Amino acid sequence: MTDRFPLDGGCTCRRVRYRMLTRPLFVHCCHCRWCQRETGASFALNAMIEADRVVLLDGDPDTVDTPSNSGLGQKIVRCPSCRIAVWSNYAGAGDAIRFVRVGTLDDPDALPPDIHIFTSTKQPWLVLSPGTPAVAEYYDRNRYWPAESLERRRMLLAARA
Repeated sequence: MTDRFPLDGGCTCRRVRYRMLTRPLFVHCCHCRWCQRETGASFALNAMIEADRVVLLDGDPDTVDTPSNSGLGQKIVRCPSCRIAVWSNYAGAGDAIRFVRVGTLDDPDALPPDIHIFTSTKQPWLVLSPGTPAVAEYYDRNRYWPAESLERRRMLLAARA
């Protein structure tokens, strides 16, 4: 993961632009069938970051309420013109955490996955890097997240209480 922050990103037509001010909490590469269907790709690569650390630079994106595997739904933020999804908010974290679509960063190579999740349903032809943790379903945050990210999460939850 890079130390070059902030990182800018946006949609394909460049109507929506955003800036990630700091390093994300953690980067998931999710291989669940739900993410495969939703993205039309083999996985979703999302950088989890506090919403106040993502600044909208340009545009007025649409928020689309979408079903999720949990049954609680998610909000997908999309460009109103090219319809590219730039981030999501899942019901569990509400509006406090954004799941920024790493592929929408100007430099997506800057944020490789910290973990591969739901690998029990990954595409069988996809070979995962041996240096990145991979779990069949979900994982224990305390085992995999860096101490700094755990503390940021603790502070975020305390502020919401």
